[in-house]
Amino acid sequence: MTQDSPIVLAWTGASGMPYGLRLLECLLGAGREVHLLVSRAAQVVLAMESELELPARPAEAETLLRARFGDTPGCLRVFGREQWEAPAASGTAGIRQMVVCPCTTGTLSAIATGASDNLMERAADVIIKEQGKLVLVVRETPLSAIHLENMLKLARLGVVILPANPGFYYRPRGVDDLVDFVVARVLDQLGVPHELLPRWGENGEQD
Repeated sequence: MTQDSPIVLAWTGASGMPYGLRLLECLLGAGREVHLLVSRAAQVVLAMESELELPARPAEAETLLRARFGDTPGCLRVFGREQWEAPAASGTAGIRQMVVCPCTTGTLSAIATGASDNLMERAADVIIKEQGKLVLVVRETPLSAIHLENMLKLARLGVVILPANPGFYYRPRGVDDLVDFVVARVLDQLGVPHELLPRWGENGEQD
C-alpha cells in the first residue's frame, strides 16, 4: 500500500453526514485520491443535514463536490452504486483502504455477511479479502445484540469499528470541533497526516 493509492470513501444513510463531508475535505486537502460511493439513503440524509442536494448521476455529483471543495490537491472520483467496472470492485486494482462514514447498521450487516449486492458492499468485501484497512464509522444508538455481534465478527477479521463518539476532554467549542475529533481518529487509522487536534501530551498539556 502506498500513499498514492486511492482511498474508497462510502456515505450511507446514517445520521452524521458532517463527518463524511469533513473527512472528504481532509482527504482531498491531504492530496489523496478519493473514490466516493454514495447510497440512495445518504443522498436523503445529506440534504437533511447540510445544504447539499447531491445529484443521482455520479458525474454530476462529482462536479458539484469538486466545486464545493475548490482547488484541493487531491482528486475526487464518484462512482455509481452498480458501476461494477470501478477499481474498488476488484482486488487487482490495488486499493487497500476504505472508510464507511457514516455507516448504517444495515451496511454493517451486509458487510458482515459478505452480501456484495452493490458496489459499496463489494468494495468492502474486497478490502477484507485482500487484508486491507476497512474503517466503519458506525452511527447508531442504542446498539442491539445483532449490531454488536456483527461488529464483533468484523473486528475479529481486522475491521476497525470506529463509532462516531466524540470526546470532550479537549473542551470543544462547537459542533465543528466535535466533528473534527471523530474525523481525526479516522485519519489516524488511514495514516493520513493532519492537524485537526493537538496530540495527547503535546506541550506538556492534555488535549
